[in-house]
Amino acid sequence: MDSGALIALERGEGKVRALLELALRTRARVVVPAGVIAQVWRGGARQARLARFLCSPATAVDALDAEAARACGVLCGRAGTSDAIDASVVVSALRHRAVIVTSDAQDIRRLDAAVAVEAI
Repeated sequence: MDSGALIALERGEGKVRALLELALRTRARVVVPAGVIAQVWRGGARQARLARFLCSPATAVDALDAEAARACGVLCGRAGTSDAIDASVVVSALRHRAVIVTSDAQDIRRLDAAVAVEAI
């Protein structure tokens, strides 16, 4: 999930809720890169829904280690962009063979046109 997906979750948007319910029913793991959390986390009661989601056993937070960080840099260099967090979403999805849930499919596909994307 990218930051737009987490913001949509916070707002209770239907498509994201439906995707997460499907993930729970099928026991799929939902992966969120740590940098994405940093982009959206502000704390406080307004983020109670997001806090519950991040603490769920179905949610895995993917750390940005040195190897992944270098892969993000390579992606940014190839795409001519500097958004390392978007790149970390792509790298994480490739690592976990996951579909990216995003509010900005164009930016994600600019980094890797072949990555699986579910636009919200």
